[in-house]
Amino acid sequence: MHASRGTQRRSAGLGLALLSAFAFGGSGVAAKPLIEAGLDPLHVVWLRVAGAALIMLPVAWRHRNLVRERPALLAGFGLFAVAGVQACYFAAISRIPVGVALLVEYLAPALVLGWVRFVQRRPVTRAAAVGVVLAVGGLACVVEVWAGLGFDVLGLLLALGAACCQVGYFVLSDHGGQGSHDGRDGEGRRAEPPHPLGVIAYGLIVGALVLTVVARPWGMDWSLLGGSAGMDGDVVPAWVLLGWIVLVATVLAYGSGVVSVRMLSPQVAGVVACLEAVIATVLAWVLLGEHLSAPQLIGGFLVLTGAFIAQSATPKPPAGPVAAGVGAAAGAAESELSAGRAPH
Repeated sequence: MHASRGTQRRSAGLGLALLSAFAFGGSGVAAKPLIEAGLDPLHVVWLRVAGAALIMLPVAWRHRNLVRERPALLAGFGLFAVAGVQACYFAAISRIPVGVALLVEYLAPALVLGWVRFVQRRPVTRAAAVGVVLAVGGLACVVEVWAGLGFDVLGLLLALGAACCQVGYFVLSDHGGQGSHDGRDGEGRRAEPPHPLGVIAYGLIVGALVLTVVARPWGMDWSLLGGSAGMDGDVVPAWVLLGWIVLVATVLAYGSGVVSVRMLSPQVAGVVACLEAVIATVLAWVLLGEHLSAPQLIGGFLVLTGAFIAQSATPKPPAGPVAAGVGAAAGAAESELSAGRAPH
């Protein structure tokens, strides 16, 4: 009986993890036509985050105690996992292909391991080091370094910035996941872990506030949202693309990711989330006509393989999410946050 329930729970978790990967992977494909239609990348990010924050307001109100209990964690989530990652990623896809930007972002596991090894001075396994080498070598193929750095350097740096923001989130979660490393509050009582949906809701609110200052949406050409955008020769209403970005690629993606990781282990959910890069590349190929060369496809495979090895081979640290894989960006850290729950 218990085995049957466990199997059903795992199957449901895998289904939700795949749904989350698909939802996240479709964000760039929907955003790029809006950017090419004239919207500034920062304005698209602001619309995405502010729209999702508005939808998540009831959740934020329900978990309003988090503002008092975990202000640093909420601020970090908003700055790094929401505002930083999304702003850098959307700015990157305005200059380089969607698939390339997401593959570069998947260098985050390698960067996390670098932090663990050289900053925290904790050992990492040989297999994890091999994973890092594969990921870096794959990146060289993705950007085709032999072409004399003809690749858009600024776009590449922006994609790397998205990866670095994910690293910052992992590090913050390691120190703030449960308030203290022994799981107790300042008065010695066992601290209740913050609810992950509450953290997501307030992270979106913080991200929206930060992006409002940075993006200055009052200067946006709002009339563009009433028009249309082109997707490889097809015309799609701009509001449909925006609705997909807010409802599917943000609210549904984060929500299904949280629930899936509660049903699975962070490692399993992280591995499934690696499909996000594959999904994004395929969707960009089909819907936007962004064809990658054979070396880039091989490099992408190496990046994902390296990320998988680095993630699965990393020894578990005391607090958990620091060395977790990038696929758990909104999840692995939240396994700590929810005391038992694992992007692009």
